[in-house]
Amino acid sequence: MRPLLCCLGLAVLLGPCLACPSPCSCSTKKNGRLLAECAYKDLQEVPEGLSSNVTILTLSANRIGWLGRGSFLEVPEVQSLWLGYNQVGLVEPGTFASLVHLKNLDLSHNKIADFPWQDLRNLSALQILKMNNNRLAGLPRDAFHPLKDLRSLWLNDNELTTLAEGTFDHLPSLSQLQIFNNPFNCSCKVFWLKKWTENTSVSITKGGSTLCVAPGRLKGRAVTDIPDHHCVAPSVQLTYLSNLGNTVTYDGLTLTLHCSVAGNPLPEIRWKIQTPGRRVQIDGPNVARDGNVKQSRERFLAFKNGTMAIPNFRKEDEGTYTCLAVNDVGTRDVSVNVALAGSENPAEDLLRDDPHASHLGGQSCSKGDEMDSSSAGEKLVIVYHVPRESKSRAVVPRVQLGTLLLAWGAVLCW
Repeated sequence: MRPLLCCLGLAVLLGPCLACPSPCSCSTKKNGRLLAECAYKDLQEVPEGLSSNVTILTLSANRIGWLGRGSFLEVPEVQSLWLGYNQVGLVEPGTFASLVHLKNLDLSHNKIADFPWQDLRNLSALQILKMNNNRLAGLPRDAFHPLKDLRSLWLNDNELTTLAEGTFDHLPSLSQLQIFNNPFNCSCKVFWLKKWTENTSVSITKGGSTLCVAPGRLKGRAVTDIPDHHCVAPSVQLTYLSNLGNTVTYDGLTLTLHCSVAGNPLPEIRWKIQTPGRRVQIDGPNVARDGNVKQSRERFLAFKNGTMAIPNFRKEDEGTYTCLAVNDVGTRDVSVNVALAGSENPAEDLLRDDPHASHLGGQSCSKGDEMDSSSAGEKLVIVYHVPRESKSRAVVPRVQLGTLLLAWGAVLCW
C-alpha cells in the first residue's frame, strides 16, 4: 500500500510537467514556476497541449505568423510570455485579454502593424512590454494608461511618425523608455515630447538617437533639440464691435464677436455655442469667400477672419459663446455670456436678476475693446434694444447697445 501511495504522490508532483507538447521541453524552476521552453523549434503556431500551470512560456525564434483569440487559453496563469523573433503580422482582438497575471510580454522583432490595444486594459500587472522592431505607425493616446505597474516600455525601431500628447501619462512606475529609430515628423505635434523629456525622471535610452526625419530643416536633429520658437502655444482674444451702424441689419440686431488668435503654427479658430435650447460646435468657417453660407439654415455665421455674427439676434440666442484657438501645441479658449434685456437700462434688469452683479458705469469704450482671457470667470454682456418710449410702437425701434460686466473691475461696451 505504501509504495502505491508514494507513486500517486509522485504523479501529483510531476503531473503539471507531463502536459507538455512534443516540440517543447517543460520543467519546474526552483521557485516552483513551470517553464515551457518552445523556442527555436520552427513552430508556425502556438502549440496545443500546454499545462494550465505554465507560468513561463518561451516561443521566441520560431515562424509563428499569427496569434488568435484562442492561442493562450490553455495557459491562463502565464506570467512571462516571450514571442520575439517570429513572423507575427496578425494579432486578433482578445488574444491577450484573459492573461491577467501577465508581467512580461515580448513581441519584439515581428511584423506587427496593427495591435489590439484594448487587450492591455486587463493586463494591469504588466511590468515589461517589448514591441520594438515591428511596423507600428501609430498608437492611441491611452494605449498604456491601464498599465500602472509598467516599468519598461520598448517602442524603438518602428514606423512611428508622431505620438499623441499624454501617451506616457498615468504610468507612475515607468522607469525606462525606448523610442529611438523611429521616423518622427517633428511638426509641433511632437513638441510636447521634448518638454516631457526635459521634465520626466524616466530614463530614455539613446535619447540622442530619437531623430527627426521631417521637416527638411530639422532632419537629423534630435527630437529633444526642436527649437522652442518653432512651436508656440495659442493665445486668443475675444473682441466686440461697437459701431452701431454695423449692428443693425435684417431689421434687427446682429451680434458680432471677433476672435483674434496667435501662435505657431497659426491656430485654427473654432466656436462652441451653448444656448438654452441647443449646443452648437463650429469647427471652421461656414461662410464662403463669396458670402454664401455653406448651410443655408445656419443661424451662427463664422467667417475665415475669426468673426462670428448672429443676424437678428433673439432671446433664444442667449447663452455662452466660446472661441477656441487650436494648433499642434495646444488649445486655448475664451468665453462670453450673452444675454438680451428688454428695458431702457439693462443694469436695472441685471441687478434684479443677479444680486451679485455690479453696475460699473461712467466709462467709455472704443471699437475693438478686448475681453481679457486672463481675467477670472466668464464675461457677461447685456445687449438691450427696446427703449422705454418705443415699446408701444409697431415699428422696429432704433437699436441701442449696452454692455455690463460682472464685478471684475472692467466695463465692456459697444
